[in-house]
Amino acid sequence: MAAAPVVAAEVVTRQVADSAEFTGTLAAVQSVELRPRVGGYVDSVRFAEGGLVTAGQVLFQLDSRTFEAVLDRARADLRQAEERRTLAEKRFERGEKLVAEQAISQGDFDVLTAERAESRARVESAKAAVRGAEVDLQDTRVRAPVSGRVGRALVTQGNLVSGGALLTTIVSVEPFYVYFDVDEATYLRFAGTTSGARGKDGRVNAVPVRVALTGDEGFPREARLDFLDNQVVAGTGTARARAVLPNPDGKLTAGLFARVRLETGAARPTVLIQDLAVGTDQKGRYVLVVRPDQTLEQRRVELGTTEGGLRVVRSGLAAGEKVVLKGLARPGMAVAPTLVAMADSEHAEGARP
Repeated sequence: MAAAPVVAAEVVTRQVADSAEFTGTLAAVQSVELRPRVGGYVDSVRFAEGGLVTAGQVLFQLDSRTFEAVLDRARADLRQAEERRTLAEKRFERGEKLVAEQAISQGDFDVLTAERAESRARVESAKAAVRGAEVDLQDTRVRAPVSGRVGRALVTQGNLVSGGALLTTIVSVEPFYVYFDVDEATYLRFAGTTSGARGKDGRVNAVPVRVALTGDEGFPREARLDFLDNQVVAGTGTARARAVLPNPDGKLTAGLFARVRLETGAARPTVLIQDLAVGTDQKGRYVLVVRPDQTLEQRRVELGTTEGGLRVVRSGLAAGEKVVLKGLARPGMAVAPTLVAMADSEHAEGARP
């Protein structure tokens, strides 16, 4: 019987770190609900909804006339208190001379002393009132506390708002957090300072994390592990983890779904193959290995994650072995393999084994 033609490739061996994959969501590092400290009518809205704003930028202007009047009155009260203090100081100075000459009694001099102290306290109180009025006036200009992307205006010009009313929201845009839940085995890998995964302060080290969003091939985005929660949730057997993901092009936003690959061990030689080399039956996954005598052997394999477009083989294959990628073949058949590069085999023609 003639040997069956098949397309085969030698397995690829690379240095690949042990890793685990999880699902997560993106969240802004800073998220602010913008609320005014004072109330009043909205004079103007000074931002483009959905646009970028900078920290300190005025977003809402409230009617300031009432607060300007309060500030003017506070300043007038301060001037009045300062004049009274001046008068009390002069009366005290005269009283010092008179009590020394025994022209007035000690009781009268004690009254002058108390009046001077009271006048000084009134000045300080008036100064505090001025500062409070200045703060209230400044707060009629509602500013962005952080830089980021602003949401829609929840109130518009002419509306009366009270102190604490929600005006809009702001989320930072660079970088982003990626929150995901890890299993107990992964959590234990990073538990304790003796594992080398945590620093002397107890925080997790900045382990590399790969992130993929909807539509991404592989895991093209690089992040760093930033936080691991202090407990495992008994009901789910998971712990919350967080990575920091840069957003240089500004395309990311909070709430996006993400796939996360977390390195859980050191890099070691690892066998990788194309997914199209893998077959499936009732017993699980397998590959067809080309023996030195050009016959086929069915080999059960345990697969892992993908790495650079290839599938990690955790067990079942060794470096240098050749597997069938395409062709009509079955275990024990004699074959005439056409060898191609594993990474380029996706362009070969034929059927899967």
